[in-house]
Amino acid sequence: MTAEVFTPTVAVTMTDSAVKHVRKQLEKQPEAKGIRLFIKKSGCSGFKYETQWAENVEADDRVFHVDGVDIIVKEEHLPLVNGIEIDFVTVGVNSMFQYRNPNATAECGCGESFTVA
Repeated sequence: MTAEVFTPTVAVTMTDSAVKHVRKQLEKQPEAKGIRLFIKKSGCSGFKYETQWAENVEADDRVFHVDGVDIIVKEEHLPLVNGIEIDFVTVGVNSMFQYRNPNATAECGCGESFTVA
């Protein structure tokens, strides 16, 4: 009898559009090391995505490297965002990040918050 080792994939990705946008913004933020993705309890569905420029990486952070852009996520948020794809879209005159999260079981009508099982 042999034992098999299973290592689950942990991933956070970005589309080309999001990478291009973040790179352009990071050029204006020389102190930033990357973009931080985090989750807050908020909204009508329970959780809300937030991003901010990360000036440092903490011991409890996981860093995902995507085409020269670092996405920094707290280990405690990984179960909620594992497998997420971050996109940057323009709708009319508004531009924003859009999240495709395989862990979300429902989203509010405006797309600002989500629920997980």
